[in-house]
Amino acid sequence: MTKKRKQYSEQFKFKVALEAIKGLTTINEIASRYQVHPNQVRNWKRKLTENGTAVFERKQDQNQKDLEEKEAELYEQIGRLKMELEWLKKKLPRSIEGKRQMIEPNLPYISIRRQCSLIGFNRAAYYLQPAVESELNLKLMNMIDQEYTRTPFYGSRKITVRLNQQLPEKVNRKRVVRLMQKMGLQAIYPHKRTSISDHQHKKYPYLLRNLSITHPNHVWAADITYIPLRQGFMYLTAIMDWYSRFVIAWQLSNTLDGLFCLEALKLALQQGKPEIFNTDQGAQFTAQAFTSELESAGVLVSMDGRGRAYDNIFVERLWRTIKYEDIYIKDYASVLELEKGLADYLWL
Repeated sequence: MTKKRKQYSEQFKFKVALEAIKGLTTINEIASRYQVHPNQVRNWKRKLTENGTAVFERKQDQNQKDLEEKEAELYEQIGRLKMELEWLKKKLPRSIEGKRQMIEPNLPYISIRRQCSLIGFNRAAYYLQPAVESELNLKLMNMIDQEYTRTPFYGSRKITVRLNQQLPEKVNRKRVVRLMQKMGLQAIYPHKRTSISDHQHKKYPYLLRNLSITHPNHVWAADITYIPLRQGFMYLTAIMDWYSRFVIAWQLSNTLDGLFCLEALKLALQQGKPEIFNTDQGAQFTAQAFTSELESAGVLVSMDGRGRAYDNIFVERLWRTIKYEDIYIKDYASVLELEKGLADYLWL
């Protein structure tokens, strides 16, 4: 009858081999203590010495695999969050004022800089505080706007006469001139200076002379108009396709700066790209940030020359239509109401 071979557990073998590796006792002493053959002790020590690094390598490989899986999961989450953020930005208010109202200055864990970045809002626009007009000036500006919309060829002299026919007290023409400048209004007729330009900005040639516009995205144009509210006013800029007369993008602002024009341009370029982009020589459109955005997209920049009063006549017609069919009828009380009303009217 053969003697049954004794089986040892992995933990026992490791314990014996580890003691042998320590070298504090002889192999025979270890074998005697654990009642195993000395050759077995030597064999287990050799295996542990040779394969010990493999144990750690397998663990390291597993750790590396776990890290790679975790990294892939994090990248997936980042990609998903980025897509969700881009989707959310498309649902945000279009106007600068609407975005400004979303900022929470006392939020402890997200700075104002980060909040502006998340909603695609220029931080300088958040801190910009527009000047407030008096109640009388607001009334005069609303009257000027309505008169100008009816008769855009009226200058400050004729508008002053019309206002004095309607008001119990006379209005000084200098006040009318100042208010019209603040509103960005000038009579539509050929004269030496049709827009307030910045002489430090680069001027571009006029590219529409004798040009037949034959298809969509051939020529886009942009302009700015004044929008009255019950307790103030806003500025509206729109970008229009000259062939289809379609409003591609628009933005509101409570100041006549170039930020909201640039925002409108970026929105428009997300939907397509024209061959030529035409504007007047106003400082908002000649600014380097605006023209650089067009040039980087491969768009030719065209600017009206002096005396070309009717180049933006299509956009001027748009302003008249919007005001008579929407603005004057609904008499918006707030910026958010105005923004929603314009979105419904323009189908954007």
